[in-house]
Order: sequence, then C-alpha cells, then structure tokens
Amino acid sequence: MAGDRRVYLRDDDVLLADVRCGSTGRGWSSVRPAPVFGLVLLRDGVLRGRVDGVEHVLDAASVYVERLGAEQQFAHPLGPDSYTEIVLSEPRVAELLGGDPTVPEGVVMVTPELALAHRLLLARARGGADAFTLGECTARLAGEVFAGLAPSRAASGRPASAAARRRLTDDARAALAAEPAIGLAALGRIVGASPHHLSRTFTGVTGITLSAHRDRLRLARALDRLSEGERDLAGLARELGYTDQSHMTRALRRMAGLPPGRLRALLTSPAVAAALTSETRPPA
Repeated sequence: MAGDRRVYLRDDDVLLADVRCGSTGRGWSSVRPAPVFGLVLLRDGVLRGRVDGVEHVLDAASVYVERLGAEQQFAHPLGPDSYTEIVLSEPRVAELLGGDPTVPEGVVMVTPELALAHRLLLARARGGADAFTLGECTARLAGEVFAGLAPSRAASGRPASAAARRRLTDDARAALAAEPAIGLAALGRIVGASPHHLSRTFTGVTGITLSAHRDRLRLARALDRLSEGERDLAGLARELGYTDQSHMTRALRRMAGLPPGRLRALLTSPAVAAALTSETRPPA
C-alpha cells in the first residue's frame, strides 16, 4: 500500500505515527491477521474494515481499535485517506485495562474532547516535542479511547482516595527532582503506576501536566548552573534530558524569555542584571 508514514515516537511500549495512505483501489485488501495492538484515528477520508468477518465503517468521528491477531481487511471507498496510528505493547495495554491485555470488541466514538486531544498531540509532535511529552500525551489519548471502550476496566488502576493520589503525585515529584532526564515509562515503574493513570492523577492534584512540571524543574536547574557560569551548554542539555542544545535553547527562551547565553550573562553580571531590571521596572 503506497503512502507516507512519519514516526514521531518509537520506544519499546509506544509508537506514534502520522500516516497518509496512498491507496486508490476501491476493493478489499487481502485478509491478514493484525500484527500489533493499535489505535487508528482517521482524520480524512473513509475506511471500511472487515474484522473477523464483521464489517465496520471508520471515519473521523470513530476510532478503529486494532486487536492483535484479528483477521482484518480494508477498503478505501473514497480513495486516499490520512490517520494517526498509535501502537502499544501488550504490557502497556494491560496497564490501561486494569491488568488484563485482552482488548474488548466495539467501536469508540470520538467526543469533541478526544478530537481536540488528538489534534493537540499531532501539533506537539509536528512542533518537535520530546519523547517524554509525546509519551504523556499519547498515553492520555489512548486512555481516553479505552475509557470509551471499557470504562470500568480503564478506571480500575486509578488511586481511589485523595491521600493515595497525593502520595503518588509526591512520589513522582521526588523522582523527577532526583532525575529530571528520566523517561516517562521509567517514572511510571518507579512510582508503580501506568503513565496514563500517573498523568491523570498528577494533573488532577497539581493542576499542571507531568511534562510542564518537569520543564519547571529543568528550568530551575538550568538557571542555577548558568548562574554558576556553566559554558558547556551541550553537556547541560544532555544532563537535563533535552534532545540537544538547540532543544534546550528553545525551551529556555520559551520559559524564561532569553537564550542560555543571555541568561548566563544576566545571572553572572551584576551590571547586566541591574540594566535589565531597570529596563523592565514600571514607570513611577
């Protein structure tokens, strides 16, 4: 099947890709077992599917839940279409479904909130967001799909009490403070929660996402190092878990308003600090 496929996130548990299917045939594809567990979120076009002999119509208002091993074939009645593909490992599926990796059958209809979350995930991916941020957003999107498919199972892993939610949040904050460059899956293993439930709980308790909290921690550490005169910006970027020096520069400019070099000058030179302070002081 001809087309374009751009992968934004790939690790042992999650794959996120933007796919443009170039098929112009209107007939059915050959029957093949699904090689992975996946979610297909159509954005443009119409896709007809036969899954274990049962036909479905897929459009931008529904999510196709691909079950590992299911016999499936597809047709493209309107020609080429585009969709977002999320592939999850069996352990990650189990985490999202109360410990059981068996995926129930059914069609998940897209709510306005899910449609917006889907496009925001794509926007962040296309904007160069790092793996931690994309992992958190992807986990939350997949979790919302499962909440529509199997609500009780999807909710079963969430901390039941306010005290438990606070403890989980505090444990995550402590782990991030100790190691800002930690990955999302590793963080989940440390605190004993799936990335999806951890993300939802953390946001519910603190009012901000895990990614936003981690960005604030990294900003604080970067400012401290720059105030000490740090000049190895590439090394600092690696230490803090940024993709590269350019990624750190963009992040600091976005959060602090200045690139690392200017911030270092500001933080190490009383004269520069005084000048900038006077420039930003409101008139009497």
